[in-house]
Amino acid sequence: MFIRLATRDDLAAIPEIELAAGELFRAAGMDEVAGHAPPSPEVLEGYRDAGRAWVGVDGTGRPVAFLLHEDPDGAEGAAHIEQVSVHPAAARRGLGRALIDHLGERTGRPLTLTTFADVPWNGPYYARLGFRVLDAGEMTEGLREIRREEAAMGLDAWPRVCMRREAGARA
Repeated sequence: MFIRLATRDDLAAIPEIELAAGELFRAAGMDEVAGHAPPSPEVLEGYRDAGRAWVGVDGTGRPVAFLLHEDPDGAEGAAHIEQVSVHPAAARRGLGRALIDHLGERTGRPLTLTTFADVPWNGPYYARLGFRVLDAGEMTEGLREIRREEAAMGLDAWPRVCMRREAGARA
C-alpha cells in the first residue's frame, strides 16, 4: 500500500470506503452507526484543501483506506483523527495502522481520537496501537467540543472514549 494526500479524484472513493466499513457496525447490532451518512463532498474538499485527507491506495492506485484529521486545539495541540476507515476487502493488512503511523510521523505531534470503548476494532484496537484512554480532566476544550457534537448525533448510545498516543510512538 502507498499512502498519499488525497487528490480531488480520490474523494469519491472515501464515502464508498466508509459505508462498506460501516457495515461491520450493523453486524454488531449498531445499525444507527452503520447508517450515519459519510462526509459530504464539500466537507471532504475542505479536508483535502487543508492537507488533512490521506488515502492508502492499492497497487492500481485505487484508494482502499483513508484518514481525515483536524486540529481542534490549533497547530500546537494534538492532531485529531476524525475518521480512519479501511474497506473490508482490504482489511486486516495493517492499512489503518499504517495511516495512523504515517500521520504521527508527518505531524510529529501526539494523536487523539474518539471511539467506541468496547467495539473490538475500536477502543481495544487503538489501545494495541499505543493509544490510552484520557480521563475527563485530561481532555482539551477541542476534544470536549467534539464529544458534545458526537453526543448530539446520538453516538453516546454506546460507551465512547477519547484516546491519545504520544508523539513518536508507533504501533
